[in-house]
Amino acid sequence: MNLDALNDAAEADFVAALAGIYEHSPWVAEAVASGRPFTGVDALAEAMAQVVAQAEADAQMALIRAHPQLAGRAAIAGELTESSTREQRGAGLDQCTPEEFARLTALNDAYQAKFGFPFILAVKGHTRDSILEALAARLHNAPAQERAEALRQIDRIARFRLEALIEQCSEL
Repeated sequence: MNLDALNDAAEADFVAALAGIYEHSPWVAEAVASGRPFTGVDALAEAMAQVVAQAEADAQMALIRAHPQLAGRAAIAGELTESSTREQRGAGLDQCTPEEFARLTALNDAYQAKFGFPFILAVKGHTRDSILEALAARLHNAPAQERAEALRQIDRIARFRLEALIEQCSEL
């Protein structure tokens, strides 16, 4: 579905097409459906990000917690969404050495214990080393700072997913 088709789609089809842009949070797509037509991917991405920014704190926290740990238990068990699997594989997280995996697990556990939600990073363009560095560095953030950063990263992930969806559909 290209952007014109999304704009013209029935609301249920629009929401269904965009339901996975924000991890397990179709409410974001539902909230922007009435704002159509969107003039471009930028306008749609900004509208979706604005919905998240204006959401109640509980909804934002639920969105943050809907994200899986990087190379965590869900990845090992094959329980990630298709998008998350592709993103983590693209960053090489499926090829961690035992040492990298042990460090990532320890950092993920420390992060979860400190902040109460998983470490979130838009991994596109990252390597295993840069992910580990970012995780270690962000452990030093204050909780409010890290919550805001998690939401920024979620918006970046959503933007990448939206661009991929529109590009993929435009090629069909």
